[in-house]
Amino acid sequence: MTARQVVTAATGERCDPATSVTRTLLAYGVIAGPIYVLVSVIEGLTREGFDFSRHAWSLLANGDLGWIHVADLVVSGLMTIAFAVGLGRCLRPGRGAIWAPRLVGVYGASMVAAGAFRADPALGFPVGAPAGAAEVTWHGTLHLVSGGIGFACLIVACFVVGSRFAREGRGGWAAFSRATGVLFLAGFAGIASGGGSVWINLAFTAAIVLVCAWISAVALHLYRRTAHN
Repeated sequence: MTARQVVTAATGERCDPATSVTRTLLAYGVIAGPIYVLVSVIEGLTREGFDFSRHAWSLLANGDLGWIHVADLVVSGLMTIAFAVGLGRCLRPGRGAIWAPRLVGVYGASMVAAGAFRADPALGFPVGAPAGAAEVTWHGTLHLVSGGIGFACLIVACFVVGSRFAREGRGGWAAFSRATGVLFLAGFAGIASGGGSVWINLAFTAAIVLVCAWISAVALHLYRRTAHN
């Protein structure tokens, strides 16, 4: 069953052949975030030594079962890239039609890169890792760089899409998009500061969940709109 079939089954909607490709691409955006979050949470609950209050999800890429998180990042990233293509098709022409899909696409590519270049073990995870911050390796550096670029692009994308919604008179969606951008920026700034406190880590985790929910919500909104165009 394809992503579009999953969403169509959930919504009960059908589309004509002319919009099938666009809706399929948008459907990947609907499921990308939930898959990434669900798999990460299951990993965090089942991996020995992982603590949600101390450890970033990226650390799950380490250890014998690290391949699961790597696959989660890569698959979710590829689905996000597919959504970006659908976003461009759906928004054309008009404000944000060029930059919104580019920015979201870079974020998706950064997820793939973050899976390819694993974060360094730290804070006692996986079991046996140094209790403090580990020495940063070349792949750990690339992981941080790719994540930083992707997060920055996604923050800007929230405001670009919010501006598009505002131009269309969709005030609620504009406010949701802009608020997501502000809150995700705050969470990203907190974790980037290197504070390492429990509340900063939990706030960043909450910001990740929020932005994943935003992508899914926007994708589903556009998916439904496309059916009636």
